[in-house]
Amino acid sequence: MRIFVAGIATETNSFSPIFIGVDDFKASLYAKPNQHPDTPTLCTAALVDLRKRAKSENFTLIEGTTCWADPGGLIAKDCFEQLRDEILLQVTQAHKTAPLDGVILCLHGAMMAQGYDDPEGNLLQNIREIVGDDVIIGASLDPHSHLTDLRFEQADILCAFKEFPHTDFVKTGEKVVDLVIRTIRGEIKPQMAMFDCKMIDVFPSSRQPMRQFVDDMLATEAQEEEILSLSLIHGFMAGDSPWLGTKMIAICDGNRDKAQEFAQQFGQKIINIRGQSMPQILQTDPAVKQAFVKATTSQKPVVITDVWDNPGGGVAGDGTLILQALLEQKPQNKVMRIAVGTIWDPMAVKHCFTAGEGAVIPLRFGAKSAPNTGDPMDKIVLVKKLHKAATQSFGSYQVPMGASVVIEFESIEVILNSTRAQAFEPDLFNVMGIDPSQCDILAIKSTNHFYAGFEKIAEHIIYCEAGNPYPNDPKTTVYQKAPKNLWPIIDNPWHATQNKPNN
Repeated sequence: MRIFVAGIATETNSFSPIFIGVDDFKASLYAKPNQHPDTPTLCTAALVDLRKRAKSENFTLIEGTTCWADPGGLIAKDCFEQLRDEILLQVTQAHKTAPLDGVILCLHGAMMAQGYDDPEGNLLQNIREIVGDDVIIGASLDPHSHLTDLRFEQADILCAFKEFPHTDFVKTGEKVVDLVIRTIRGEIKPQMAMFDCKMIDVFPSSRQPMRQFVDDMLATEAQEEEILSLSLIHGFMAGDSPWLGTKMIAICDGNRDKAQEFAQQFGQKIINIRGQSMPQILQTDPAVKQAFVKATTSQKPVVITDVWDNPGGGVAGDGTLILQALLEQKPQNKVMRIAVGTIWDPMAVKHCFTAGEGAVIPLRFGAKSAPNTGDPMDKIVLVKKLHKAATQSFGSYQVPMGASVVIEFESIEVILNSTRAQAFEPDLFNVMGIDPSQCDILAIKSTNHFYAGFEKIAEHIIYCEAGNPYPNDPKTTVYQKAPKNLWPIIDNPWHATQNKPNN
């Protein structure tokens, strides 16, 4: 048995001004064949599991290039074509040496490039043309993606993370690997079906009713022997894709009709809980006011999370609105320890490194990338700590923050970083010398990936939308390519199609 593995992954916010090139992949993850670290990353867990399976089960694994870029705007055309063609050449060479039995791709699913609305579909189609129809092709996906017709047609097996935060990315990689291997060995015959929910929403599995929906998927997989996999594609509302929207995938062993039945059944379940999963999100001033009120009686930190100025959604993460409100509302008669992590500003970081630890300097930082994110801050700051290559945890994966610095002014500590990264774990503060458990207020930027880590140390979590750098309301987002017959863009897109499954 011969299996090839490779991947290109990123999440494209097509409204973001931050274009992605090869250097952005190299700053996050760019691994040539056999150079990927042994630790799984968000979109490459399948590769690490394949290494273990190949060693224990004595099959041949051929590794291609695997790469990941932190979310941003469109990928430059030359960048995508370079990375795609690199992998296609590797597939061609591997298949010529001896026929491949399987191909596994480590994808995200929300990637868009200049001139390519569906780059992952393009990659899959090209690989299918090289290896033929008999080779089993599987791929792992992030649920915040676009399920296109081309991807569905070209792949045999598609599995997405169930959890948001994506704490199950390793399990999902293992699931794809297992299904591909069992298919090659003739143990199963996967039949895949899709149901279009005709909606777009946000579904954190850390909250009800989405928690129950995920538990139901897991229980069904465990109890129904024929059901090999259930995956919900949430969709990614910041991607102006012709295939925008929430879709349900079911994979059944040898029974496509049953797969269709379960795809429609779970698709209807998600339609029924639309608009119920996100917590209350406050505007900046009320959120900060509430944080100060709660912090006066809390024994543990109060966390304010900026859900939309979130680098994990492809924006810069350099907004200053919450920081400005913290400074304006900070009580004068009470000492509070407040830490902000992070504000992206490579130029400010460079100035601080030049000045050195302990320096007191005038510094302008933040709010450079886009309108509606606040004003640049002009402060006299103390450079408290420098770190040439800071990282934070996300499961077993270390997320790069790049060269980073802690500055302090007016009794507030702020982490500035040079590689855009949302908040995943409290250790983003620890690595910079700040004990988050000893802070009264922590201000971070993340929609929900932070929850698993910060929930353990926080007494209160306050969700805040500070400005609008991220297109977070489909009703008002000016889409050019996305379908218009989606809830909540229209109130009832199901009147004629609700009971008709999509093939």
